[in-house]
Amino acid sequence: MAFKDAWKDVCKSSSCSPIIQVPSGKSFLLQPLTFNGECKPDQIIFQIDGTMKAPSDPSDWKCQEHRYCKQWIAFDEVDNLMIRGSGTVDGQGSTWWERRSSCKDHKHRDKRVCGRKPTGLVISHSQNVHLEGLTFKDSPQMHMAFERSERVYASNLTIQAPGDSPNTDGIHLQHARNIFIDHSDDCISIGHGSSHINITRIACGPGHGISIGSLGIDGENETVEDVHVSDVVFTETTNGVRIKTWQSSAVKISNIRFENIYGTSHRKPAVNIACSKSVPCTDIVLSNVHLEAADDGDGDDGDEPSTYCANVQGHARGHVFPPLTCLS
Repeated sequence: MAFKDAWKDVCKSSSCSPIIQVPSGKSFLLQPLTFNGECKPDQIIFQIDGTMKAPSDPSDWKCQEHRYCKQWIAFDEVDNLMIRGSGTVDGQGSTWWERRSSCKDHKHRDKRVCGRKPTGLVISHSQNVHLEGLTFKDSPQMHMAFERSERVYASNLTIQAPGDSPNTDGIHLQHARNIFIDHSDDCISIGHGSSHINITRIACGPGHGISIGSLGIDGENETVEDVHVSDVVFTETTNGVRIKTWQSSAVKISNIRFENIYGTSHRKPAVNIACSKSVPCTDIVLSNVHLEAADDGDGDDGDEPSTYCANVQGHARGHVFPPLTCLS
């Protein structure tokens, strides 16, 4: 209630830029909560210098509108929002992950845990939102999602979860436009309807890498365009850079550049460009790519990494290793 009351106060404030402050040295237990827009000030600052914690036991989560918690903290229809500070947003997701094994037992399965797990922080239907300096940790599922929002700027964020935590993506984008993510730690997934995405100076791993998709489920015509990713270090990720589509003629992949990529790969094949026979990938360019086979401890570290290429039209420029015979 304290957070609800504080939000009501800043929305009614006569100040042009009121501040909600979570003070340093303090820890606050917060139930799932949505902060709605229609506020009077030109800008609201949410200053988090302390720690915000979700209930540690899934059965203690009190969802406001849904039987199952879709998210923990949400900002909906809030324009000109600044969320910043040196504090921590802790989703306490370990109990959610530990109970996964019980989901296989239909007699004892917990519907809340076995269903879709909540996202930590959601920004939805909002414009001109800035996130800066915070640490996010141990969300039950995705740590952050930007949905149906424009002009979101995320910088200097630290996102932490154990390597074996399930589907705890760092940031997920869905129907998001003009998104800038800079100098942050964790992996990113980009869903359909997203465009004009700029991602730079990211340290990603463990995790799934940086992924676009999946696109085209049930034949849906879905679009992602104008995505730029640069200056990324992947460490022990299951993939590096990946575009995922369903086997559907609804999705055509074209105008893709993989440039200046260097490293080692455990994955076989290390480069996998498998496109549709009915809708081939076109204008795919690899330029200055060098991947060595990682040492798996079996004595085969000197082997050349393998590749797979099908239904692709494109070019290889500069140094490309391992070579792809399907690219001219």
